[in-house]
Amino acid sequence: MNHLAYKTKLKLNNQQKTLMGQCGGYSRWVWNWALDFKQKAYGEDIKLNKSQLRKYYTNYVKPNYSWQSDLSSKIYQYAFVNLDNAYKRFFKGLAKYPRFKKKGKSTNSFTLDASGKPIVLGGKYHKLPFFSWLKTHEKLPICRTKKVTFSEQAGDWYISFLIEVDFLPVEKTREKVGVDVGISKLATLSCGKVFENPKAYYKAQNWLTRLQRDLSRKVFHSSNWYKARLKVQKAHRRVANIRSNAIHHLTGYLAKNHSEVILEDLNVKGMVKNRRLSKALSDASLGMIREQIVYKCSWYDTVLQIADRFFPSSQLCSECGHRQKMPLSQRIYRCGSCNSRKDRDFNASLNLENYEALAAGSVALRSVDKEVPSPLDESDGKHRSDVQLCTTLS
Repeated sequence: MNHLAYKTKLKLNNQQKTLMGQCGGYSRWVWNWALDFKQKAYGEDIKLNKSQLRKYYTNYVKPNYSWQSDLSSKIYQYAFVNLDNAYKRFFKGLAKYPRFKKKGKSTNSFTLDASGKPIVLGGKYHKLPFFSWLKTHEKLPICRTKKVTFSEQAGDWYISFLIEVDFLPVEKTREKVGVDVGISKLATLSCGKVFENPKAYYKAQNWLTRLQRDLSRKVFHSSNWYKARLKVQKAHRRVANIRSNAIHHLTGYLAKNHSEVILEDLNVKGMVKNRRLSKALSDASLGMIREQIVYKCSWYDTVLQIADRFFPSSQLCSECGHRQKMPLSQRIYRCGSCNSRKDRDFNASLNLENYEALAAGSVALRSVDKEVPSPLDESDGKHRSDVQLCTTLS
């Protein structure tokens, strides 16, 4: 049994949006109260667990605020749960120390459940706890979940939940495929298929510059300032959605259609320190490809193999195994031994497909020739810029 997460946009009227904002504010208020209370208790050498904190709040704090009785009690209960999980992640070294939330700067979200009963979702209209009927923009399959989380992003509200799914076996069209990821081409497969990089942020830069300049000229916290900030948030959300959609298409295609996927192990955190390529690398979001392909391969019974970080996939000839240095300025691999010519990314993907045989300790991995003359781009006969040249970072 696998877990599948859904997140979709809600279609709300003004009254429902107002109620959503109140619930999000309630959750934020309880989080801040609990965090402050735990810090004061820790200063007095008093340790409180989640149950003790919630019991004290229910009996002695909540009765003092009548407005909290108009909202669901599940909201503040899950606020304590989330704070407890934040502390656990901090002590495990997975996250920073929990911080106070501020309206407009922190994520506005809250969680509800149906008191142990399953929540049934399906179609466009959904009956949810506390809110009764809510509408989504897209139809959802009929499914059951234990709890739902509402979150605000760029002025719109989204619903997310987790369901258990048994994925049916799919017919694989190819036994093995090597994947070379990069910047100008998001991924080049050893079967010859190429996934282009949408370059969402690069294409939206001029528009974002205009919106941010307009925001900077508004009076801080004025009505027009909030309107301008909302436009900037929506522009960034569109960039993130385009990037995420391209990566989901790539990882879904790899996991569904291949029995084995060989992916290179890139040090993305180290590569973004390169000031010339950091923006292009972040726009491509290469680390997200690795994250998604891991769980999607487990869904479709696909074997995922990660090539060694220092495997010279770009330096080896895919035909004769000859190795030579290949600086990023060379986009065509011209073998100094057999004179074969291939696209640099495609040649690297072929080597990744044969990773097991090549990494076994062949002589080709231990002999390196001098650099060959940098070939010109065959399309226009001119050298490309640094960003255009770095289509792969093997």
